Amino acid sequence: MKHHWTFKEIEEIYSVPFVDLVFRAQLVHRKHHAPNEVQGSVLLNIKSGGCPEDCAYCPQSAHYKTGVARTELVSVEDALAAARAARDQGATRFCMGAAWREVKDGPQFDQILMMVRGVKELGMEACCTLGMLTGDQARRLKAAGLDAYNHNLDTSRERYGDIVSTRAYEDRLRTLANVRAAGIGMCCGGIIGMGESLDDRCGMLMTLANLDPQPESVPINALVPAPGTPLADRPPVDPIELVRMIATARILMPKARVRLSAGRLALSREAQVLCFLAGANSIFYGEKLLTTGNPDVDADRALLRDAGLRAAVAAD
Repeated sequence: MKHHWTFKEIEEIYSVPFVDLVFRAQLVHRKHHAPNEVQGSVLLNIKSGGCPEDCAYCPQSAHYKTGVARTELVSVEDALAAARAARDQGATRFCMGAAWREVKDGPQFDQILMMVRGVKELGMEACCTLGMLTGDQARRLKAAGLDAYNHNLDTSRERYGDIVSTRAYEDRLRTLANVRAAGIGMCCGGIIGMGESLDDRCGMLMTLANLDPQPESVPINALVPAPGTPLADRPPVDPIELVRMIATARILMPKARVRLSAGRLALSREAQVLCFLAGANSIFYGEKLLTTGNPDVDADRALLRDAGLRAAVAAD
């Protein structure tokens, strides 16, 4: 029987002495995953800028002047060329992100479906993040071969309205339900560093951990303050707090891939290794995550090599 996590339980886990928390998370990690294996993924921004949502952290929002240009959807050929390059770099998952509030049926969605089919033909996992989905759209993506859909909660239900006003928390949960009903893997996590409280962090983790089934992938992002957005002046996230979030997520969701995502460029090599020790077992390769910086591939390879970690190989 699946355990239903309470807020008190999660707060107690998050707040134990740091070394004890990381040790417990590492034990859980080793029980469910290859201990020294890290999956490499690549995220391609297939359509940037001009998003009608007002997410306070996002430089792609049309509500803010951030210098991010609005672009049209990339061609299928260009997307698949990027996927081949990602595969050659050692990535086993290729993610495609579009700055949309929601998916619209029509030629552009048909183009996305072609991209998904092409990525699968390359022997890679295919992932998309396209905004809100209907049940029919989720089923069509599944039929095209989509492995995972990314749709983050961002923060707690209580804090959500302070970060996004153009859609409700329930809209997020509805899309996740459509994804799950279609049989697509769920990639769902959040962001820290947006001025949230400890209660907000634990509340977000509680929502994630009590999804049934739990997400297969949980990205933990540290805010990258973008000039022009309402959160542009937020201070950097303390790496220790990021490790705490990763460790707690690993304990609550033992079978998930915990993804060390946005904000990694600001971390030292030692801080990244601490994240791996706490249970993170996936990173994004490449120079950018949508519009924010990311360590380059050579630096990542050197980091994994020096830490005695190995890249995960593609599934048969």
